[in-house]
Amino acid sequence: MAGKKYRNVAALIERRPYSLDEAIPFLQQNKQSRFDETVELHINLGVDPRHADQMVRGTVVLPHGLGKPKRVLVIAQGEKAKEAEAAGADFVGGEEMVEKIQKESWLDYDAVVSTPDMMRHVGKLGRILGPRGLMPNPKTGTVTTDVATAVQEIKAGKVEFRVDKGGVVHAPCGKLSFATNALSENAAALISAVIKAKPSAAKGKYVEKITMCSTMSPALEVDGGELVR
Repeated sequence: MAGKKYRNVAALIERRPYSLDEAIPFLQQNKQSRFDETVELHINLGVDPRHADQMVRGTVVLPHGLGKPKRVLVIAQGEKAKEAEAAGADFVGGEEMVEKIQKESWLDYDAVVSTPDMMRHVGKLGRILGPRGLMPNPKTGTVTTDVATAVQEIKAGKVEFRVDKGGVVHAPCGKLSFATNALSENAAALISAVIKAKPSAAKGKYVEKITMCSTMSPALEVDGGELVR
């Protein structure tokens, strides 16, 4: 059962779509916890992800980041390893990194980037990295020869999104401590990216509903406005 504070905040929510400029201050003014809560968007889409041609997946670099530094592991060798180190990667290595993950189930990082030539080794890590959303993938720019750009984008606040089995995209867009306009711009960037990722096979209404919440708050329905028209 929801706590008293949660119920009190839920009782204040009007049954109507809020603009981003209304929803964000509401969440900030009704914060319930002492820690800096993450603000999340949940976007219900009119797609059937059981069909490959209706899968929605992509990335976006949020203009104001996520408010949390990301630890990046790059699996590369030679010059590409040096480029990754120069770009600010937290961990860099080749086959020895793959072995470390296999033997120790090492997961002290938030993103993994690999060069294409190393994927024959990284492919062995599917069972460890896959369930945690860490497996490098060309579609999200984490299998690439341009490791420096990949590291810089992740560090700058790159967010990956993917529709779940229920047709919903769940993704963070910042922290409650952010300025209202910064959160609004991040949210707008995320919504726009999801819209741009609309598959050609999707028919009818694409964006059915958008809700926003923080880690401990109830959700508010959000009006995407011009973004979804």
